[in-house]
Amino acid sequence: MAKPLPASTRLLTLRLWQEQVRRHRPGIVLALVCTVVMAGLTALYPVVIQQSFDLFTANRMDLLWLIPPAIIAVTLAKSAAQYGQAVAIQSVVLRVIEGLQQDLFRALTRADLATVARDAPARHAARFTADAAMIREALTKSINAIADVLTVVGLIGSMVWLDWQLSLIAGLMYPIAILPITKLGKRIRRASSGVQDRVGETAAVLTESFAAARVVRAYRLEDQEEARAARIFAGLRDSLQSIARTRSSLDPMLEALGGIAVAAVIAFLGWRVSSGAGTIGEFTGFVAALLIASRPVRALGSLNAALQEGLAGLARVYAVIDERPRIVDAAGAVPLPEGRGRIEFDAVGFRYEGGGTDAALTGLAFIAEPGRTVALVGPSGAGKSTALALVPRLHDVTEGVIRIDGTDIRSVTLVSLRDAIAYVGQEAVIFDDTAFANIANGRPGATRAAVEDAARAAAAHEFLAALPQGYDTVLGSGGSRLSGGQRQRVSLARALLRNPRILLLDEATSALDAENERLVQEALARLRAGRTTLVIAHRLSTVRDADLIVAMENGRAVEQGDHAALMAAGGLYARLVRTQAFSDVLAV
Repeated sequence: MAKPLPASTRLLTLRLWQEQVRRHRPGIVLALVCTVVMAGLTALYPVVIQQSFDLFTANRMDLLWLIPPAIIAVTLAKSAAQYGQAVAIQSVVLRVIEGLQQDLFRALTRADLATVARDAPARHAARFTADAAMIREALTKSINAIADVLTVVGLIGSMVWLDWQLSLIAGLMYPIAILPITKLGKRIRRASSGVQDRVGETAAVLTESFAAARVVRAYRLEDQEEARAARIFAGLRDSLQSIARTRSSLDPMLEALGGIAVAAVIAFLGWRVSSGAGTIGEFTGFVAALLIASRPVRALGSLNAALQEGLAGLARVYAVIDERPRIVDAAGAVPLPEGRGRIEFDAVGFRYEGGGTDAALTGLAFIAEPGRTVALVGPSGAGKSTALALVPRLHDVTEGVIRIDGTDIRSVTLVSLRDAIAYVGQEAVIFDDTAFANIANGRPGATRAAVEDAARAAAAHEFLAALPQGYDTVLGSGGSRLSGGQRQRVSLARALLRNPRILLLDEATSALDAENERLVQEALARLRAGRTTLVIAHRLSTVRDADLIVAMENGRAVEQGDHAALMAAGGLYARLVRTQAFSDVLAV
């Protein structure tokens, strides 16, 4: 009796079938039809061989000439069926992998920011590549296993037709291999998880090292990076070698058992033929069937190893897909009410998950009125960027409440909340797409005229129009065709096009020279009219013009007021100015 699949294997297999595989029934049916034809024709080979040898022995030359055309016809038909089967299987498998990748990408793009930030980008990428490759191999071999099973069944039928006693002798050999194959499969599944961890770690280290190329060369860290990479490569090699040793033991074991079976059959058949109890045709036909069956039998024996690796990869993919976001719409959430964007931080506290006992924010309280600019200043680590991230609910407050136009942001829908906000960070995010598409992301469906107007307001139109294909020029990965200041202006144009009621600027003008900053500040002044702006800035010129300055330290607001009042108070803000904490200190 066949051993039942483990519960986890059954659940993973059933889920994959229900969510992905069964969508492609036509391809599966085509593959099965081709498989049945191919298996049936393969099973004919031993019979054709037996008939040809018996006719030759009986000197039936009048019928023997029919054998070559029959072999050619069977071979051509089998080749056509084999081609159809291979194409149909790959079509189904690749579509299944595509569906899994789409589900995985959707899960990651909609996951909480903290969830995505938990792993390096390269580790996430490994799930789309290495895990997908393992799942693809397992699926391909699993579907091919149907062909192998049918082929073996057909060949067994041929062998039984030729000699049932010999079939019994041959059939007793292979069940012996079931126990070691099962044990090896379990070891491979466990080892596969370790290999994938190593692959993700290696990819993360390589990505980090290449991204820091300037620092590596400037500080002469080449030897240090090479040593670190060598340790990672050695660990990956050890993991791969361990799983390779386990997998490599399967084929030799099956080969040895096959050899023993063939030897036993040949010995018994030779004795029977020599004693006149059998024919040469039966001998050659049976041995041919046994040899033809050895390949699909070995494939079935190695299937468990590939299947366990694929299941390990599938489990990792589903673990990400199944992780539910914590930041979601509350029950009964309503759209953000109409308003002008008044923001109120009321005793807001925040603590990062796994961040220890220290809170990133404690008791933060201030009000940003519509049409006014609030600047958050303070030393590094004061909590300024964290405060900005709480407004669009990239994280949720752990204490207190944030209100927009009098409504707790946790009680409104995420879509309406984020549609009311435009964000420009320290690092300009530029997609590997055209200049037009990068700006139009701010308001999908925007016209070219609207995009160009936003670019003009951000002082970006002139250099974008001068690109080889103008606004239709692909800006490259990370905006590699643009300078740092140009990338920031494209990012700002995207925010301007959004026309939000709330504008969040996290050191958004830090990459601009004085002239371009002046142009952008003029554009921002027009945009701020009737809107709320929260800005983090390291330039005093930006801070001085703010209607309210909130000086922060250790996650707290230690003082608030305008530039003149805070300078007169002689507190944290005054110390920051006097110690030249801002990049363009002006006379005060």
